[in-house]
Amino acid sequence: MPVAAVIQLTSGPDVAANLVGARTLLEQARSAGAVFAVLPENFAIMGRKETDKVEAAEAFGEGPIQAFLAHTARELHMWILGGTVPIRVPEQPGKVAAASLLFDDEGRCVARYDKIHLFDVDIPGRDERYRESATIAAGQSPTVVPTPIGHVGLAVCYDVRFPELFRVMQSQGAEVLTLPSAFTAPTGKAHWEVLLRARAVENLSYVLAAAQGGLHANGRETYGDSMIVDPWGHVLARVGAPGPGLAIAEIDHTVLQELRGRFPALNHRRFAIGGL
Repeated sequence: MPVAAVIQLTSGPDVAANLVGARTLLEQARSAGAVFAVLPENFAIMGRKETDKVEAAEAFGEGPIQAFLAHTARELHMWILGGTVPIRVPEQPGKVAAASLLFDDEGRCVARYDKIHLFDVDIPGRDERYRESATIAAGQSPTVVPTPIGHVGLAVCYDVRFPELFRVMQSQGAEVLTLPSAFTAPTGKAHWEVLLRARAVENLSYVLAAAQGGLHANGRETYGDSMIVDPWGHVLARVGAPGPGLAIAEIDHTVLQELRGRFPALNHRRFAIGGL
């Protein structure tokens, strides 16, 4: 059975240092048998201010962050999902796409998903305010891609609160759902695990959730608790503490197909899936 890994980081403003930390954990994941690894949202840069990612943005298909992903995937012979990479949007100066880029084990970028739902929120009970739409251009299209661990549907962080996106991906064949994230500490404590398990149960799919975890240079605290959830909602593996780490688990398609066969809830839907 193929083995997947989720990588947890506490990224900062220094892109080069973040890539070194990511490489170390990717090597550990490969040594543990992983053929597919997920890095968290903003794995290459968590700047001191929101515009830092705009300054670090790359053109799609070139730049040091994408080169790192391509070279590491090829050298480790492992599929790597670069949580999000800031990609320039020429038609919207001052904004980037939060692009989840999937590289195969030969170092080719085989899929791109731009984060659709943007986190424009005032955290209840806290003096925390986020406006992702000020620096990020929203994506438009769901993405599902065949991989060695099955058909993978790509999503990012705040997307997890919108189950219709996951329904669309499941209708397009998704068996594994990826969720690179940088959940805030308060929302993570309240909702992170329950949302991940709900998306797994609703879609009878595996969920690979790689998170930022810890205190960052900008003063933001992210929740962490990266985990792998099976199609019945069981947490198979997790990084329970803040800070860098990894969790690995087997992706058992026999279990997935048996569950979908014995418990055919996906065939009992009474409403059509609308477009996005």
